Amino acid sequence: MEPLTAKEILTILRAADQIIAMGGRTQLVKILKGSKEKRVLELGLDTNPAYGSFSTETMAEILKKVDWMIDYDFLELHFQGKLPTIVFTDRGWALESDQRADEFLQEWVEWLSDNQSELDMGYLKDRNRDMILLFLDKVRETGNPRFIPFLEAWKDIEYKKVRAAIQTVIEALKNNEPVDKVAIDERKSILQQYLKGSPPQDLRLKCWECSERFTFTVGEQRFYKEKGFSMPNRCEKCRERRRFGQMIDEF
Repeated sequence: MEPLTAKEILTILRAADQIIAMGGRTQLVKILKGSKEKRVLELGLDTNPAYGSFSTETMAEILKKVDWMIDYDFLELHFQGKLPTIVFTDRGWALESDQRADEFLQEWVEWLSDNQSELDMGYLKDRNRDMILLFLDKVRETGNPRFIPFLEAWKDIEYKKVRAAIQTVIEALKNNEPVDKVAIDERKSILQQYLKGSPPQDLRLKCWECSERFTFTVGEQRFYKEKGFSMPNRCEKCRERRRFGQMIDEF
């Protein structure tokens, strides 16, 4: 299939965020489709920001997009027992955490527009640490001292390490410290590279038994991932020989 656009990639990552390590491919497809199934509604998946984003497409078409995300190293399958669940790869999480940090910042911008003064920052506590630090970087990069009351309110409820990071941003905004534009450009460049994904390719593996090299195809890799199997340690001939030997032993 054709590569997904940056918008499609980010939309699927946003949809997946709500069900990471809890839901699988089918559940992710239902979110993106905007399914009205009872279970989807019971779990509150209809409140997902990406709910119904691909409503005009068939379930099969959306599933192909989800599988493309797995093939290109944005998502992967993690097995809990026999049930496969969706999790982020490092690439996928880097993109999603940046997207989430931008959402938090946009929310604060809207609060400024609304002159909101009663602030409950509990929603930021116990979030992923790296994402929170990224959000703080983005707040600092605005250079806007009007965010200081928000930061002060947030600092009062946070743990020690995050409080220290928040105080650093407060001081930077108070003192109008210059931002590191080189670091910002580097971060953007890395994210643009991540959006290209990592195309799947056949692997050349070495057989543990006969030491010969064999090809582990993209199709086989996908099948193994879906079943939760580890990569094969033996070539097809050695695997067949072992299976044949086991059948003889059974007789």
